[in-house]
Amino acid sequence: MDKIVVAGGRPLNGEIQTSGAKNAALPILVATLLAPGEHRITNLPNLVDISSTLSLLGRIGCPSLFQAESTRVDTTRIAFSEAPYDVVRKMRASVLVLGPLLARHGACKVSLPGGCAIGVRPIDQHLKGLEALGARFELSGGYINGRADGLRGAEINLDMPTVTGTENILMAATLAEGTSVIHNAAREPEIVDLANFLISLGARIEGAGTSTLTIHGVPRLSPASRPYRVLPDRIEAGTYLCAAAIAGGNVTVTRCEPSTLTAVIDKLREAGCEITVDDDRVTCARTGELRPFHVDTQPHPGFPTDMQAQLMAVACIANGTSTFRENIFENRYMHAAELLRMGARIDVQGRVATVRGVPSLTGASVMASDLRASAALVLSGLAAQGVTQVLRIYHLDRGYEDMTARLRGVGASIARLADDADEQAVQASLRETR
Repeated sequence: MDKIVVAGGRPLNGEIQTSGAKNAALPILVATLLAPGEHRITNLPNLVDISSTLSLLGRIGCPSLFQAESTRVDTTRIAFSEAPYDVVRKMRASVLVLGPLLARHGACKVSLPGGCAIGVRPIDQHLKGLEALGARFELSGGYINGRADGLRGAEINLDMPTVTGTENILMAATLAEGTSVIHNAAREPEIVDLANFLISLGARIEGAGTSTLTIHGVPRLSPASRPYRVLPDRIEAGTYLCAAAIAGGNVTVTRCEPSTLTAVIDKLREAGCEITVDDDRVTCARTGELRPFHVDTQPHPGFPTDMQAQLMAVACIANGTSTFRENIFENRYMHAAELLRMGARIDVQGRVATVRGVPSLTGASVMASDLRASAALVLSGLAAQGVTQVLRIYHLDRGYEDMTARLRGVGASIARLADDADEQAVQASLRETR
């Protein structure tokens, strides 16, 4: 197992290129199951979750060849219809195979995903929507066993705008007979990207990006004639903009989609950063003090919960008191306890966190609890006095492609080492980056 070590106090300057969006790539890869044949997908990030998804498709009988600019997936044959526990427990998004397998294969067996470090994320809305389309489910031995003798269009009212629930139902409805309407659908850019991919396969979908999705079922889907390019990762882009905010300096994030970053850009401007947008480039510059701000996480187009931890790191050194209200997950302040170890002043009461800014943080050994908490702790190390060691960074590999190299490229003193590396090795690695 590895750790990341950071020597803080260095402003960042330069450019960082955005990767493809993990949260768009995963459902798009799964959606290839709906259309038998060979699919070509570009701009896939080289992440653990991507390799896990391709491995799951392989176990179903659909081989793939990963290349960032031209990944191929052959879904000609579905040999098995099971997503086992050992896969789903590592990557909750595996539950997305439910809809495609039921629509094309008529059967599926998927492990219940359970909860995770940031809170319980039930799939009752997935099952509710798929049952409305005609699927039948039986829960047994920790597995969801589903069957469908042909899906039929239906009106589905979601109790909440769940992202993966909307995606699962959307994919299944593309092959259902008749018209389906999903009310209170999630509106995230990743869902729009999935809809665009499905349309490239021959699906008929209206309303992507709104709270009402209308899907006119078609008898079959076929692989697109051209490779499909996954949209840029807005959370990765936002994280690197926050890196410039907390460390100071001037960083340009390239090959991104600024329209998906509006909520984050607004908060960084509120915090006193100068933000410049130019086509597919966003620049964050910060030379003076950070100002306090307030974050209220909401479904898109509100402030994304996946950026809450990174903005909290920024708030730790703002000149004043910032507040955070987490409305999506009930346990997404686990990074707060680790930030306290670095000298932050944070008070958590239920879903509200109050952050009183301090002049500077102090380097410490901290433990990452989840993907976005990992990023927040690395960012905090950029601004801390002394050396910060972030442990349990395997979470980071699920959502960031070589964060260490990208931050080093803009001037950070940062290295990735084995967990058991001694102090001498740590100092030697950091000297190499100075």
